[in-house]
Amino acid sequence: MRLGIENLALTSFGLLKNRRVGLLSHQAALLKNGATSAQCLHQARGVNLVALYGPEHGFFGQAAAGEQTASRLHPDWNIPVYSLYGEFRKPTPEMLKGIEVMVCDLQDLGVRCYTYLATLRNVLEACAESNIPVIIVDRPIPLPEVVDGPMLDERFSSFVAPCPLPMVYGMTPGEAAKWMVKKFALSLDLTIVPMEGWGRNAEAWDATYPDWVPPSPGIKSWETAMTYSSTVFSEALPGIDCGRGTNLAFRVIGAPWIRAEYACQALKQIKLPGVTFNPYRYVAGTAPYQDCELDGIRLCVTNPATFKPVKTSVMLLDTLASLYGKKRVWKHDGIRPEWFDKLYGTSATRQALVAGQASEHVRQWTRASRAFLKERQNVLIYR
Repeated sequence: MRLGIENLALTSFGLLKNRRVGLLSHQAALLKNGATSAQCLHQARGVNLVALYGPEHGFFGQAAAGEQTASRLHPDWNIPVYSLYGEFRKPTPEMLKGIEVMVCDLQDLGVRCYTYLATLRNVLEACAESNIPVIIVDRPIPLPEVVDGPMLDERFSSFVAPCPLPMVYGMTPGEAAKWMVKKFALSLDLTIVPMEGWGRNAEAWDATYPDWVPPSPGIKSWETAMTYSSTVFSEALPGIDCGRGTNLAFRVIGAPWIRAEYACQALKQIKLPGVTFNPYRYVAGTAPYQDCELDGIRLCVTNPATFKPVKTSVMLLDTLASLYGKKRVWKHDGIRPEWFDKLYGTSATRQALVAGQASEHVRQWTRASRAFLKERQNVLIYR
């Protein structure tokens, strides 16, 4: 398998020669030789890399979730590293001054509330407004065959819900860029440099891929990237821990009141596709249960093609409420229902769960996503 940036390199970077280049990327964008895309472009003969742009967590990937980052000079290259998760979230004309082509290379997850989709949209729009061509060098996502979750209710549009598509949308960054250019009628010179030797049935981060570097501090592995949308609800429901601060962040859930053996048996009866649930005791790494041993449930994706991560999240919450009472899930200290609604892009998911109508809600979002599935089919690069 060859990444988009590696295919661009095979052309001796012909699309970039004698042009002033900006790069939207981060240190998670690796080639198989271990170099980052930024290092690759900086060292390439005839490529004039003049500015870097970093998403949430910063270009260097060190900031925590939600932590704003500042623009700075690169410590070695003496070029600006502009933050797109600080004072500005969309490149200003001043940030783009002198840029003749923008290259985008982000390791994304294909999840609407993971903010790299919002950053990519902002960069596409800013470049369209400034008549700057954009080149997307494509990368894998963990669940390329999966579309799942509620469509965005436009009343809940935000930086974690930037586009009218399902919560998990099954498009690589290149495909998502094609979709956004069409959806928002952007007047943009867009080029996709695709991967080679990668298909939608690719199931694992294997030896043909570069090393995995977390694109954000919590996404520690490819397996985490697959289950992130199943457990991200814990950001709004802190009474349920998701393993942050441990090596299994977003791959487990736990609480002092959960009895894992019993809960796993109940979840097994639902027969959710592509996933199994196993008891897992661990020590919580963050508040409110920090340093406490929890009885937890570990998610294991057994078939990425059939796994429904958002349906899984809803049925997890529905099962916990059924076993231990709705107050355990929805009435604990620190709950943020408004953030839950932002993550899911609608209030309907929370309302359905509180009303005990989870299964019907899943059926509704499946029907609602049919129009999107047709739009998506028209932009897919990999079959």
